[in-house]
Amino acid sequence: MGGRFRYFVILAGMRTGSNFLEETLNLFPDLACHGELFNPSFIGHHRTTELWGFDLARRERDPYGLIEAMIAAEPERIPGFRLFHDHDPRIIEHVLADPACAKVVLNRNVLDSYVSRKIALATGQWRVTHVSHRRAARIHFVPEEFQAELAERQAFQLRIQRALQLTGQAAFWIHYDDLGDVEVINGLGAFLGSEHRIEAVSRRLKRQNPGGLREKVANYDEMRRALAAMDLFDLDRTPNFEPRRGPAVPGYVAGNEVPVLWLPLAGGPGPVMRRWLAALEPGGAAALIEGMNQKALRRWKRARPGHVALSVVRHPAPRALAAFAALLADASDSGEALRRSLAEGYGVPAPDPATAGRDELRAAFAAFLDFLRANLLGQTGVWTRPAWATQSALVQGFAQVAPPHRILREEEIGEGLAQIAEALGRPAPPVEPEMPMLGPWRADQIIDE
Repeated sequence: MGGRFRYFVILAGMRTGSNFLEETLNLFPDLACHGELFNPSFIGHHRTTELWGFDLARRERDPYGLIEAMIAAEPERIPGFRLFHDHDPRIIEHVLADPACAKVVLNRNVLDSYVSRKIALATGQWRVTHVSHRRAARIHFVPEEFQAELAERQAFQLRIQRALQLTGQAAFWIHYDDLGDVEVINGLGAFLGSEHRIEAVSRRLKRQNPGGLREKVANYDEMRRALAAMDLFDLDRTPNFEPRRGPAVPGYVAGNEVPVLWLPLAGGPGPVMRRWLAALEPGGAAALIEGMNQKALRRWKRARPGHVALSVVRHPAPRALAAFAALLADASDSGEALRRSLAEGYGVPAPDPATAGRDELRAAFAAFLDFLRANLLGQTGVWTRPAWATQSALVQGFAQVAPPHRILREEEIGEGLAQIAEALGRPAPPVEPEMPMLGPWRADQIIDE
């Protein structure tokens, strides 16, 4: 078809209504949405692993070819697909830069998305086509989980916004609450280049979780208290997310009486640093301040002039081993999906560290390192997790809101932390560095013979 767009992408997230939007767009005779083409586990829709001659392996080798195959397969329609933050990063970069790709940015209240996702995980039900099939569940709100989900959503939205600004493109921004408004949907169809209008939105999918949050969240009052400290006013209404936080701000750990701010690097010596800071703080571990947002961080810094912000970097090899060990131990659905994706797409086995021998673990870790090299060069379809992102990139993120005053090497933390304690006039707590483990084996037993 002629027109300014060859194809479109729905930039969204889990539980934002993207399935419903896809169903409705497919009511337009000249539009075709093909699901999550770049989901790490399938192509398009659940259990589909081949489409237009592309299986998972060919998609990994030639992700852009899959887009061209989609366009070629739909000569009479404008085709598109849904893309989430943890899908192939090469494709995210590609579509954001491509003016021939129409961008649809779908948002939903982050709390509603979080609760909906937790209910879906609890019930195993991700789509409902008949109300009699609906399963109900009450979930437990975990502040740290929610903050992590919010940070991921913000980072993705800000990436989209910046890419559009730098390239002079415009997107169609749509909110979950607008998905039932046929006039808005017809406006979206016109934006995409459709020559048709529809009379009503799709009715095939049913809302899975009607009712208020009090009915869905078991610890509702606790959730309200936690949210009150997060300053979430209208954060779901992007493109203007406020505040523009650096990555992992809720993960910062601060002293209460001691003016020390620890900026943890994923995959680093977290337990050692936490014990040191707890020993330095008169109130112990219970007095440490965590889960801050940018506003709370600014307040903490203003109240403690002369504070010290520090981070500890770890040698890349043991840090990679720590990331691999964490991956093998991750019992969540996302952990299982990632292990399966790495095994099927990159030949990274996932042995049980409790029963596997050292040679088997060494071979698995070597395969993981091969994957890491490609991943960090942007040559894989797997989102780069913080646990194995470069430490320089993570520190640059810290610097947006809290530039570290001291960056210590892990092997030198005994001396470095003693100097910090002395400067604060505090007794220096003992520091015992810990070697990362993979099952019963220390990092140096896996990395070197």
